Amino acid sequence: MPDGSAFTDVLAANEEYAARFAMSGLPGEAARGLAVVTCMDSRIEPLAMLGLAAGDAKILRNAGARVTDDVVRTLVLARYLLNVERVMVVAHTRCRMASGDAAAIHDAIRAAGGPDTSDIAFLTTDDQEASLRYDIARVQASPYLPDLVVGGFLYDVDTGRLRQVC
Repeated sequence: MPDGSAFTDVLAANEEYAARFAMSGLPGEAARGLAVVTCMDSRIEPLAMLGLAAGDAKILRNAGARVTDDVVRTLVLARYLLNVERVMVVAHTRCRMASGDAAAIHDAIRAAGGPDTSDIAFLTTDDQEASLRYDIARVQASPYLPDLVVGGFLYDVDTGRLRQVC
């Protein structure tokens, strides 16, 4: 078990959060019928940037906002069990996964003291718009998701603006 002191700050913050917790009883379904696939980048606040509240949407995050097998699996569950009818795939400006080729990412990990990750596909891209079109097509081609409305967007981390790409 990890040293508990590594999490003292967040556990203390959670105690404060729990003391004023007001979402008890909130249903698990997406009230606005929306799922958002976006990057794990901490500059992105999915609910706030879309004018949403807790319970309005399902938020899926990964490095680069890519539609992976796991994202498709999760969207199937969200579509049939959690009221999701539409999906936004939201990439963003100044994303590390869009800043070069995979070799540069593998090299950076090794330079930071990490292991050889050459067997991991980080799904880097040098053309985010093409990647968005590919990922949207992937969702649309899924035999499990024939009726989802899907759109691809680019979020500008410097202005907060969202632009529809596809």
